[in-house]
Amino acid sequence: MDSVATLDIFSLLTSLWINRFYIYLALAVGISLWICFHIVIRKQDKNSQEKCVSKETQNLMANGYISDQKKVFVSGVKIFYGSQTGTAKGFAMNLAEEIISLDLPVIIINLKEYDPDDHLVEEVTSKNVCVFLVATYTDGRPTESAEWFSKWLEEASSDFRFGKTYLKGMRYAVFGLGNSAYVNHFNKVGKNFDKWLWMLGAHRVVTHGEGDCNVVQSKHGSIEADFTAWKTKFLSQLQALQKGEKKACGGNCRKGKCRSKWQSSEEMEPESPLQDRLHHRDTEEEELFESTSEEESGPEDHESLNSIVDVEDLGKIMNHMKKDKKEKEQQEEKTSLWRDSVKNEDSEPRAMITPALRDALTKQGYQLIGSHSGVKLCRWTKSMLRGRGGCYKHTFYGIESHRCMETTPSLACANKCVFCWRHHTNPVGTEWRWKMDHPEMILKEAIENHQNMIKQFKGVPGVKEERFKEGMTVKHCALSLVGEPIMYPEINQFLKLLHECKISSFLVTNAQFPVEIRNLKPVTQLYVSVDASTKESLKKIDRPLFKDFWQRFLDSLKALVAKVYLGSITLPGSAPSEMELRRHMS
Repeated sequence: MDSVATLDIFSLLTSLWINRFYIYLALAVGISLWICFHIVIRKQDKNSQEKCVSKETQNLMANGYISDQKKVFVSGVKIFYGSQTGTAKGFAMNLAEEIISLDLPVIIINLKEYDPDDHLVEEVTSKNVCVFLVATYTDGRPTESAEWFSKWLEEASSDFRFGKTYLKGMRYAVFGLGNSAYVNHFNKVGKNFDKWLWMLGAHRVVTHGEGDCNVVQSKHGSIEADFTAWKTKFLSQLQALQKGEKKACGGNCRKGKCRSKWQSSEEMEPESPLQDRLHHRDTEEEELFESTSEEESGPEDHESLNSIVDVEDLGKIMNHMKKDKKEKEQQEEKTSLWRDSVKNEDSEPRAMITPALRDALTKQGYQLIGSHSGVKLCRWTKSMLRGRGGCYKHTFYGIESHRCMETTPSLACANKCVFCWRHHTNPVGTEWRWKMDHPEMILKEAIENHQNMIKQFKGVPGVKEERFKEGMTVKHCALSLVGEPIMYPEINQFLKLLHECKISSFLVTNAQFPVEIRNLKPVTQLYVSVDASTKESLKKIDRPLFKDFWQRFLDSLKALVAKVYLGSITLPGSAPSEMELRRHMS
């Protein structure tokens, strides 16, 4: 019996093994049918639930409880104005009425009451369209109400810390108010606003408009008619954006004016499909530009002489030709004067600040002093004037940033560091070979220029009155602005004058002048920059001019060690006397 049972089990197992493929197939089919069955059941349940929800939703919408939600492309419009006589404000009110008729919320903002530091970057994600109506006042300057915003925008556009994508995503339009009787400054503020916003990555919705108070030269007969013409184009673009159509200004622009290969945007109809095909923009690939006010004329101001010219336009063309000829003569005169000055260089040392360097540094916000010095407001000074935090010197040593003056008695440097935030606009050299100004004059003008820059913050939104008054009295001087301050032959006398004025000193050197470090008189704080740890890396990073840069670097560190106060003495509040320094060093 046992052998028979064993044989049956063996036969069964053998049979299962022989037919295993059929068994696997049956199992697979069974599992597949089970999965399909559950999928069908779940799908039916989902469809029935959706039908129930849709019926309930339709009932709620019919009763007014739920509105049909659409994707929002434009959440609203903010109109900023800078006005002196009230014209720009009146245009802002007029434009607001038109926008309200499009069922869009509108906010009218006086630029005097607006803080770009806190709020402008919010427009990147707000889906608002920002409109700027700004007038050009005396000598091409902005009106008093727009002065701070204009200054902030100019500095931000040239500050590497903001970059060309800072306002990427913000949409804007600019209309300038001016008078063409002032040829050199006509609508300069409006052009600059348009340029600086674009340089920060903002997207231009429509070509910037130019209103002209001079009825003789006005394109449409009056500044009101100029604004009406521009407003029509803007509203057309706004409606297109509101519907989600990508009809905004393509950005194929130069110097603030849109142009195409065949015809200017001024001649195109607002609804022209050709404009859509011609205008394409990639803000990350566009090359930023800098121009003077004379270069910022658009294509409609320079008609091609090869095309057919209306007799009425001959006067305008002749005016442009005369203007170009005059500018060319002036340029030749400047060139001849420059050549004459170069010839006289053998008799006396030349000035460190050349005309080109002066223009470059002035654009970056420097106030230049004499022939080789400069002063500039630090961003931490601005921050603390508004009741915010200060730099690390305030955290570590108690130095108040709003009472700190950032300056340098030497714009020249012996390095060309790859990380230099001054874009290598300052001169370079290994020794002092320029004309030298007296330290008394440098200090006097540095303080005066610093105070004048502080005065510009009067009335700026957020500035604390108490700190504004304190900021007029300099209590600390940071000799770390640009260049190599220790190169200045009279640096010891300059430091002595600072201390006599009860101004503490902070000096930074790039470790290439060991002899000067040894000869340096006591300074409140002395810092030596160590940018690399090996000879090869120092050469790549600092790109020094000295051939023996590594030995100079090591000798500078030894000279620093030789100083009893080891590079850093901190006596916040007022400058130390010689006796106080010796007591502190001991």
